[in-house]
Amino acid sequence: GARAVATGAPARLAAPAASVAAQLSMVATGGPATGLFTGSNPADRHVEPDELNGRTKFKVVYVVLESQYQSSMTAACKRINAQQENVAVECSGYLLEELRDAKNYEDFKREVGEADIFIGSLIFVQELADKVVEAVEPHRDSMSACIVFPSMPDVMRLQKVGSFEMKNAGTSKGGLSDFMKKNKPAGATFEDGMLKLLRALPKVLKYLPNDKAKDARSFMLSFQYWLGGSPENLEAMLLNVASKYVEPIASKDLLPESVIQDPRLIPDRGIWHPVAKEIFVDADSYLDWYRREVAPATGIDFDSAPTVGILLQKSHINTKDDGHYVSLIQELEAMGAKVVPTYSGALDFSVLVDEYFYNSAGAVVVDSVINLTGFALVGGPAKQDHPRAVECLKKLDRPYLCALPLVFQTFEEWKDSELGLHPVQVALQVALPEIDGAIEPIIFAGRDGLTGRSVPLADRIASLSQRALKWANLRRKKNAEKKVAVTIFSFPPDKGNVGTAAYLDVFGSIYSVLQGLQKEGYDVGEIPESTEALIDSVLHDKEATVASPELNVEYKMTVEEYKSLTPWAGDLEENWGPPPGQLNSDGQNLLVYGKKFGNVFIGVQPSFGYEGDPMRLLFSKSASPHHGFAAYYSYVEKVFGADAVLHFGTHGSLEFMPGKQVGMSGECYPDRLIHTIPNLYYYAANNPSEATIAKRRSYANTISYLTPPAENAGLYKGLKELGELVASYQGLRDTGRGASIVGSIIASARTCNLDKDIKDLPADDADMTTLSLEERDTVVGKVYARLMEIESRLLPCGLHTVGVPPTAEEAIATLVNIASIDRPEDKIKSLPRIIDSAMM
Repeated sequence: GARAVATGAPARLAAPAASVAAQLSMVATGGPATGLFTGSNPADRHVEPDELNGRTKFKVVYVVLESQYQSSMTAACKRINAQQENVAVECSGYLLEELRDAKNYEDFKREVGEADIFIGSLIFVQELADKVVEAVEPHRDSMSACIVFPSMPDVMRLQKVGSFEMKNAGTSKGGLSDFMKKNKPAGATFEDGMLKLLRALPKVLKYLPNDKAKDARSFMLSFQYWLGGSPENLEAMLLNVASKYVEPIASKDLLPESVIQDPRLIPDRGIWHPVAKEIFVDADSYLDWYRREVAPATGIDFDSAPTVGILLQKSHINTKDDGHYVSLIQELEAMGAKVVPTYSGALDFSVLVDEYFYNSAGAVVVDSVINLTGFALVGGPAKQDHPRAVECLKKLDRPYLCALPLVFQTFEEWKDSELGLHPVQVALQVALPEIDGAIEPIIFAGRDGLTGRSVPLADRIASLSQRALKWANLRRKKNAEKKVAVTIFSFPPDKGNVGTAAYLDVFGSIYSVLQGLQKEGYDVGEIPESTEALIDSVLHDKEATVASPELNVEYKMTVEEYKSLTPWAGDLEENWGPPPGQLNSDGQNLLVYGKKFGNVFIGVQPSFGYEGDPMRLLFSKSASPHHGFAAYYSYVEKVFGADAVLHFGTHGSLEFMPGKQVGMSGECYPDRLIHTIPNLYYYAANNPSEATIAKRRSYANTISYLTPPAENAGLYKGLKELGELVASYQGLRDTGRGASIVGSIIASARTCNLDKDIKDLPADDADMTTLSLEERDTVVGKVYARLMEIESRLLPCGLHTVGVPPTAEEAIATLVNIASIDRPEDKIKSLPRIIDSAMM
């Protein structure tokens, strides 16, 4: 099963995830397309007793957002049917998104009408919440119990556990919510406060004599069982509710309290390891256990190994749907790393960072962090606190990777999709974590459409582990030993002029960076004496193009070596024939252009290969990079041995290579090319859209550079003469020359092609004397407005150089132009408009 594949036995701690790759590729789809969960079928999780044998049966229908609950509910119901002598259960379960399918929804409504107990959880999509209310509300009063855990207010108002209801949920009269807020422990988040109160309330309520308090305690106890999540907890929850509220069972006392166990709960947060017998509450005690128990068993050198911190969801641990977590932990440990896996039942994961990634002395104990929850650091999918997340991560100062499991797709659907990750998941679990500062949205787990359990994706987990360790080693390795590959482009792609980028003085900036690296202790060899000397050493020709024979050849890669270093080289032959091909080749070898300076390699990224038609590569389904392009990145990673690559300027071709849009697979070319190399990317600050593509498709950690200072474009030639005519009109408009000047203005405007921008401009041969003074003023006013628009356009002054600030004059010009722009979206008026208003 999925769990056996995912976890393995504790004795095999170091078994890499790749060892089960064949089994992991066989993921059940579970039936026909249904809603966004297009590979799942509610009928697959229906449970009925094989035989009643005189037992009293009750029926449960549930609808949940989180698919991991379905396997626990199924197991819980099967346990009841196998072990209880007096009662049996029939259970039908639905994932929330399945209700979008018309047939599923009709089946849901029918089964709700037959149910004794209804359970709903995390129903926060309004249109689906409306469907649930429409189906459940007509039958609520006739049900034995209707239990709703945190959801939209309309759904919460369906609550019915004996006399306990939530008819005022979402209103100012919502007593439970008010009680939570007033009694929340000081300094705690709302989620933390709710969990602490949840533990305390049943103990208090059980001493109150009235029935309402007992019913409230039953709900809170059910919530505890639900949060516990395991089959044992959910079994006890169903038995407890049935014993009190299903009349045929309660009246005959078929379920005495002795058969119902108390909730079995783990702490709300802590450090969890799959082979540990306890949950740890601080980093020191965990690492002490790790040194004694795990390091010797796995062969990890505790004192020298890098440490990876991991953020996990408690619900997956509770429901024992933790196979994808265990697989990643095993993979990291197999690669020689220590791991600190932390979890929380709340949605503020910054608490885990603050409590468990520092030791008692306040020192950081992790070298990199992987967030496996798929959520923003603070607040989850519903409400985020990005400033708090940024503050937490800035203090930690470690690489922060946010990997994610598939939620709205099965493994096969994602694998076959050209789009890749579902757009809803991109918004919730890629875009929101990016605002915190997360990088590398790598998919590490799929979903079994039959059971709903998470299934680790072996090759993705191996890639994620390697990349996390590469980032970790960057801070552990001595600067003098680090190897950096600086990659320059031909911008625009396939248009010649190697070493250019949007708004950036590339070689001037690289020269500045080399000097900075030298000061930081990097081995940069002998730096050329000037920027011009640097250009000459790499290009031998300032006007070099990709096809230029003047480019310096740093390495010649034989075809045999290329094939051994690039396992997927054969996939390129459909488009480019056998290697070495015609590009970046001397006919026998593949050529890597560039120049080494100590441990720094300045390399020239090969062209797209489709000169004059670069978009063909981006949009063609069968396109691929050419052999020379593949050889370049194989050299950087496996021959030169780069610890990181710095792509220099906007922009190159790597992130536009064929593959999925978001959520790369191992067959997507950006993933194949960058492979395990940490990717830093200088990107122009005025192009966030394409920078986002680089972040998501080539795992780039982007660093913005300023566009150069800007100044007004001004007017020139014919436009300047037209401006002078307009200026002369002001003094002569009331004289006999006014009409003739307007005629000259119109003729000049047409010469400058302004008639394409100005509507209703009179013809050249129109008689201006027939126009009134007001009509002539209108014509001239339109021309003047267009001239002012052209004159005030901003043009960049030169190119930006990394590390070189603008002069005072350039800074003033830029600030003046910034202040001259209206920002209606922020209700900010421009400075000229403010001055104009003050003078009126």
